[in-house]
Amino acid sequence: MDIRAVSTLELGAWSEETYQELADAPAMARASATQLFSGDIEGEGRLEILMTYYPDGSASSVGLERVVGRVGGRTGSFVLQHSGSLEDGVAKANLAVVPGSGTHELNGLHGRGWCVRPQGKPGAITLEYSFED
Repeated sequence: MDIRAVSTLELGAWSEETYQELADAPAMARASATQLFSGDIEGEGRLEILMTYYPDGSASSVGLERVVGRVGGRTGSFVLQHSGSLEDGVAKANLAVVPGSGTHELNGLHGRGWCVRPQGKPGAITLEYSFED
């Protein structure tokens, strides 16, 4: 049975670099970021993300984030896979726990979720998770 965790996300450091920009094509960028989780998930995430920016200001993204902290009273780390978008100043992502990435008391963690963050404001993450027997 899945457990639902709800937490707040605060963006920490953000470092972004455009690595490809062509006249008639979307710009490509990579970023490194930190995020602070508070709530049912507590800890810090380190995110590496690739983005495609479109002329209208929207974007598509993929990324991986190692979260070190606590989930539902258990401590350890795990990796989240992100698949997201940016539209009208709101970043959204679907999330999946990378199988086998849980450590210590988070060994066997698996789950899926989503996050939403309006630009310049804290975000919210929901993760539905369980542990392998």
